[in-house]
Amino acid sequence: MLKTTTRAGAADPVAGAAVATISPFAPKELVRLPIIKGVRFATAAAGIRYAGRTDLLLALFDPGTTVAGVLTRSKTASAPVEWCRARLAHGLARALVVNSGNANAFTGKRGREAVKLTAAAAAEAAECLEADVYLASTGVIGEPLDVAKFTPLLGDLARQAEPDGFEQAARAIMTTDTYPKLATRAAEIGGVPVTINGIAKGAGMIAPDMATMLAFIFTDAAIEPAALRACLEPTVDETFNAITIDGDTSTSDTLLVFATGSAVSRGAPRIAFPDDPQLGSFRLALAMLMRDLAQQIVKDGEGATKFVTVRVTGAASDAAARRIAKSIANSPLVKTAIAGEDPNWGRVVMAVGKAGEAADRDKLAIWLGDILVAKDGEVAASYREAQGAAYMKSPEIAIRADVGVGDGTATVWTCDLTAGYIAINADYRS
Repeated sequence: MLKTTTRAGAADPVAGAAVATISPFAPKELVRLPIIKGVRFATAAAGIRYAGRTDLLLALFDPGTTVAGVLTRSKTASAPVEWCRARLAHGLARALVVNSGNANAFTGKRGREAVKLTAAAAAEAAECLEADVYLASTGVIGEPLDVAKFTPLLGDLARQAEPDGFEQAARAIMTTDTYPKLATRAAEIGGVPVTINGIAKGAGMIAPDMATMLAFIFTDAAIEPAALRACLEPTVDETFNAITIDGDTSTSDTLLVFATGSAVSRGAPRIAFPDDPQLGSFRLALAMLMRDLAQQIVKDGEGATKFVTVRVTGAASDAAARRIAKSIANSPLVKTAIAGEDPNWGRVVMAVGKAGEAADRDKLAIWLGDILVAKDGEVAASYREAQGAAYMKSPEIAIRADVGVGDGTATVWTCDLTAGYIAINADYRS
């Protein structure tokens, strides 16, 4: 079922692979993001891991740009994650440097030196303080990052940076992604239109706990750091933390939001307080954009052919429902059944039972889409296997389980598990 034709502009996800495997969900045309005043981009092919592949991004921000972020909770977080963690409280940003091909994770003292050298070079190029520089790296874990390959390029990139560079920025941060992820939304603050743009990458090692997941969001709204954090952090749980491709949390998960404040020139107010009611439209648009990017990551899961929504209801709490949903979404047996278009709902029963949360076996109900397949702890009298088999041929699958003990609910998005995933990861460092 895997597509094996290439599409113009798609990256070869595996070094040496003769043909790139393109996600069946890849858009025929990429959305074009509007320019946001106060941010400029430049990219380069620095040869960090592969020759001739765009792998370096520099974003520059006008003075006064604020930043908020959410980072991986991995106990083996990368050096760039630790750099950002130490500077987010500062709340101001002038530059962002992202490299792909090397995660600069589990690289010890050399990794810490690499981020210091990168920040110093970026600060010089952007004519700013090192404290205003943010860093992210994605790629292979455990290999030292040779900053000499790209720090000499940052000065020229700063001079070449242009506002209309979102697509190239999204391409520069890709690793095993088969297409760049972009999204845009409009909102209003104080009756003045503002724009929110976002780019993201991620295809494997995705079970964010905030993943080789990187996401960068840009807006012209004028929002102070504390208010920006208050908009971002609650939304993460229902978007980026509600996706899983393989159940593995990356060392490098980084989500940063940059607010240039340029909308002030059009009359937009500057928002200082998290509870300002003028943030309502912005919060909603930000949540929609983050959900869009999160789902794009799942739809480009390594080797994926199915996009799967797992909904759990009737749990003891929302947190319990989330754990049950993740148990279903991360089960290799469930995911391979989906890949094989087999309506093997018994595997869903298994995944509910192993989650460790309260569930009433004799009240358990399961649906495939709108088809009730199990009720009151046994197969539904109305269910026919042919119904389930026909439904499983759909590119988008919905699984719902009601566990019959309470009012807790949760939704998680995942994909199937195919031979393509194994091929990509078996050959990742080849």
